[in-house]
Amino acid sequence: MDARDPITRTRGVGPVLGGRLAAAGCRRIVDLLAHLPLRYEDRRTVGRLPGADDAAVEPALSGALTVVARLENVKRVFGRRRFSRVEAVACDGAARVGVVWFNRPYLAQQLEEDVPYLLHGPLRRRGGDGPWQLSNPSVERIGEEPDDAPEFEGGGVRPVYGRIGEVPPSRVARLAADAIRDLRDSSGPDWIDEWLPREERTKHQLPRLAEALTEVHSPSSEASIEDLNARRSPAHARLAYGEFLLQQLQLAAARRQRRRSGKPHGYRADGAAWTEATGLLPFRLTGGQERVLGEIADDLGRKEPMLRLVQGDVGSGKTVLAALSCLIAARSDLQSALMAPTELLAEQHFASLERLLGCDMTIALVTSSQRVASDGGAVEERIADGRIDLVVGTHALIEERTRFARLGLAVIDEQHRFGVVQRQSLARKGLRPDLLVMTATPIPRSLALTVYGDLDVSILDEMPPGRRPVETRVTTDDGMEEAVEEVRRRLESGGRAYVVFPLIDGGEGTAAELPSLMESGPKWARALAVPCGVVHGRLRRRERDETMGRFADGSIQVLLATTVIEVGVDVPEATAMVILGAERFGLAQLHQLRGRIGRGTDPALGEPLCIAIAGQPSSEAERRLEVFAASTDGFRIAEEDMRQRGPGEILGTRQAGLPQFRFGDLARDWTWLVAARQDAAELLDRLADPANDALRRQLERRIPGLASSDGERGPRP
Repeated sequence: MDARDPITRTRGVGPVLGGRLAAAGCRRIVDLLAHLPLRYEDRRTVGRLPGADDAAVEPALSGALTVVARLENVKRVFGRRRFSRVEAVACDGAARVGVVWFNRPYLAQQLEEDVPYLLHGPLRRRGGDGPWQLSNPSVERIGEEPDDAPEFEGGGVRPVYGRIGEVPPSRVARLAADAIRDLRDSSGPDWIDEWLPREERTKHQLPRLAEALTEVHSPSSEASIEDLNARRSPAHARLAYGEFLLQQLQLAAARRQRRRSGKPHGYRADGAAWTEATGLLPFRLTGGQERVLGEIADDLGRKEPMLRLVQGDVGSGKTVLAALSCLIAARSDLQSALMAPTELLAEQHFASLERLLGCDMTIALVTSSQRVASDGGAVEERIADGRIDLVVGTHALIEERTRFARLGLAVIDEQHRFGVVQRQSLARKGLRPDLLVMTATPIPRSLALTVYGDLDVSILDEMPPGRRPVETRVTTDDGMEEAVEEVRRRLESGGRAYVVFPLIDGGEGTAAELPSLMESGPKWARALAVPCGVVHGRLRRRERDETMGRFADGSIQVLLATTVIEVGVDVPEATAMVILGAERFGLAQLHQLRGRIGRGTDPALGEPLCIAIAGQPSSEAERRLEVFAASTDGFRIAEEDMRQRGPGEILGTRQAGLPQFRFGDLARDWTWLVAARQDAAELLDRLADPANDALRRQLERRIPGLASSDGERGPRP
């Protein structure tokens, strides 16, 4: 028997059960063993049932009781609306307590009376001070004869599984236990190939793979229940580290290949050229901008293409760095492309870049609805002929009809809104162009090392001078009047304000309880008694642009909007924001919205203030809003956001580059991810060692072919 055999080789798995498991992706025995337990129950200490007034078992109230008992009076009881439960009386020879099972009606036919069972579950007093009761305990028959019960010493540490497709957890548990036992019996203690080199196992004090899988599915009696349930046991660490290491080896191979492939273009840019370019700006760069610009300049000067991610909080000045890089490219007779996720943001970039550098380079806007050049002419032909220096646009840039003559620099803004496929599609528009990726949504360190592990990372950690910190308050609907007064005070000082709604129209169910722009917007306009404008995603572009323009020039003082203003809106006079239904927004989105205010430097406008109004927040939403109010540090917010929501929600379902980890957790296992990244580069050099052939085979499943062009062993793209 081999771990890679079909699942039907497992004891008790016939064609029907095998088909159900295969339909859920569990086709081989190793797939079953990759389905780790959700939690573990400590049944090592067998207790006793309490008497009616027994206080000796009070500690069980904070955990679960394991007891050997016989069952009496097993019956199914029907309640309202035909819901039912199974009830019984458990007796251990000294005391009796009631037992109840919910949502398990089949137990009424399966449980036998006067047969010893191992029961494990929470012990509670009904109604708080009534008779004792075991609630929904697990139940396991331990002997055919009554005399077996006294000899039973304990139930060990038992894994508790989730279901696999239509296969219930109890069946999954039996299958996993049988598979582990049969694999050990047929193949010995090393029943699965060990591919992690001895050096790494020794350095990190990790068990062998077979040992780790055995321990997570059949924990030893000495195992720490706390470590197992926290997934911090040595066995869990071995699985997480191994998974991270394979992924980091892939990224290390990609980085190495990138450094080996040159780019066909170069930049005519020395220190004097960069100094001249920065001299065109009407302001001085911050220290952080100068540092990151130096890193970009070094990249552009190298023979291999740049792949750099620039992270910076809202308003830290990333676009200026991209503009200067595009100017240097234009002066080197190369084209640049800047891709933004929305038309609004693309239009904002086009307008600001034209104002900033329109006299020094030709700029065009390309979106699905319009194609505009700064000085007229047929846009598509001029891009294809190389007469446009910088093309700003949306996904339209990666469409077939947009062709470049000599694309040397590709810039992607708000990278988290694009997938890896879009990033690669834009890069393919040129011949190995330099790639600059920007995001104003700080990415947690662990995500940056995995999703963007093939990129060099720069962090803008300094805000431009004069930017004032934004005070953030969280309140409920009861604080609405106070919020109105705070906004009024800032409007009277000449400031402007945003009122953000979670919905355009009211809806059914839970959405009906949320404030919508169409229903609540007019009430806010009357309460504030100043000229207001409305912006949302359903407006036509011309109407939206007109409203945004009036807000920018002060014709209207308040913008009633949805999250369409999340990015790309820069009005320095905006000093107040109210976010309604704040419990429905994620941390990163709340932080992005807050970044729309406090961008000016005029103290006469009042201190910037953001008020988040939550209707009926859950406990999770309350924690999220507490973090939002306590910090304006985007990186701290990003880390907390990932802890609360997970990496999939952070990057969005469209993010094709998010690795799917079965064993490792990016927040919990951060130290193992760092260790894997550090080990990967060195291990890549040791792949030629025959001792690492097992690792090579594992890596070959992820990178087809591991032979370099010169005949040496090594990763190939």
